[in-house]
Amino acid sequence: MNQGLIVFLNGTSSSGKTSISTELLNQNEIPFHHLSIDNFFKGFFHDYIDFINTTCPDDVPVSTDIIIDPLVTIFFSTVKYMSAKGMNVVVDTVNDSDERFNTCLNLLNGHPVLFVGVTCSKEELVRREERRGDRDIGLASSQFDKVYGLHEYDIEVNTETLRPVECANFILNFIRSDGEYSAFKKLNKRSFGVS
Repeated sequence: MNQGLIVFLNGTSSSGKTSISTELLNQNEIPFHHLSIDNFFKGFFHDYIDFINTTCPDDVPVSTDIIIDPLVTIFFSTVKYMSAKGMNVVVDTVNDSDERFNTCLNLLNGHPVLFVGVTCSKEELVRREERRGDRDIGLASSQFDKVYGLHEYDIEVNTETLRPVECANFILNFIRSDGEYSAFKKLNKRSFGVS
C-alpha cells in the first residue's frame, strides 16, 4: 500500500494554516484528512486536560511539558499511522519546541512530507489576533522566531498576499508537478530543531 501524503503546514498561530487546510479539504481532486493540534487537544484529550486542570493545584509550579510532550508525540504518531494507512493528511500545528519538532522529524522519517512554510508579517498576525478574539494578543509574535527558525521548505506561501484558496492551489500545483518532497529529509539529516 502506498503511504499517504502529509502536507505539513508550518506557521505561527493566526498565520492562516487552518484556512488553507479548509480549502484543501474542500477541493475534489485529492482527498485529505485534517489533523489540527488545537482540535486534537480540545477534542480527543478534552476530558484529560479538564481532569488535570481541576485536580492538580495551581500553587505548585510544574512545567506542563511533562504532559504536553507525550500528547504531541501521540499527535504525530497519529499522522504517521494515517499516512501508513494510505490516507492523505493536512497537518496544522505550531512547531515552537526543539524536542517536539525533533520527535516529529523522527516519527515521520520515511513518509512523504510536503513541508509548507505559511508566513505573514508580525503586524498582520497582531491584526488577526485582535479580529479573532480567541487568542492572546502577542502569542503569534512570541512564536515567530522559533517557528520560522526553519529555513528549509518545499514551498512557501504568504497569507498576507495570497488568499487561502490561492495558497491551497499553489500547494496542489506543486503536488501535481511531481516535485520532490525533500525539505523534511534535509532537516532530518541535520537533526535541525527550532530553538
